[in-house]
Amino acid sequence: MSRIDEALDFVPVRIAVLTVSDTRQLEDDKSGQTLVDRIAADGHILADRKIIADERAQIADQLRAWCADDGIDAVISTGGTGLTGRDVTVEAHRDVYEKEIDAFGTVFTIVSMQKIGTSAVQSRATAGVAKGTYLFALPGSPGACKDAWDEILCKQLDYRHRPCNFVEIMPRLDEHLRRK
Repeated sequence: MSRIDEALDFVPVRIAVLTVSDTRQLEDDKSGQTLVDRIAADGHILADRKIIADERAQIADQLRAWCADDGIDAVISTGGTGLTGRDVTVEAHRDVYEKEIDAFGTVFTIVSMQKIGTSAVQSRATAGVAKGTYLFALPGSPGACKDAWDEILCKQLDYRHRPCNFVEIMPRLDEHLRRK
């Protein structure tokens, strides 16, 4: 069973938050703020925060820019994971991924089912890795961001989490890019 090993030191992760929306501003970005508040409360570092319109190329460009930034370990986007024509965040993420973390969407669906029942099927939450950076795409509701953070990300982004976590393998995410 999963647990926190209190004998280990906490390692803060540098996280950027991207809200994908045609209408939101920082003042009314409840989903992005939910993530920002949780990142800080758990001792991580908010490396950057932006709001971008639902435009696939712009989203992918921002993800690539953050992946190229040595000061960012992970990116969490919120919004644009649904089924409507403007929902292109998942496609933009997949344009950038080197590897997809397939089980993330599955685990998110399990968590969502417990909260919203079969409505969970309408989310296309996804995650992957690119250039040694974790990328997570969450739905645009504050509740979904809360659930993803509280039930998945706060554990997997905690170096002390056992039996394993995303942080302990961060130094090896880009080993294929290094010269031999």
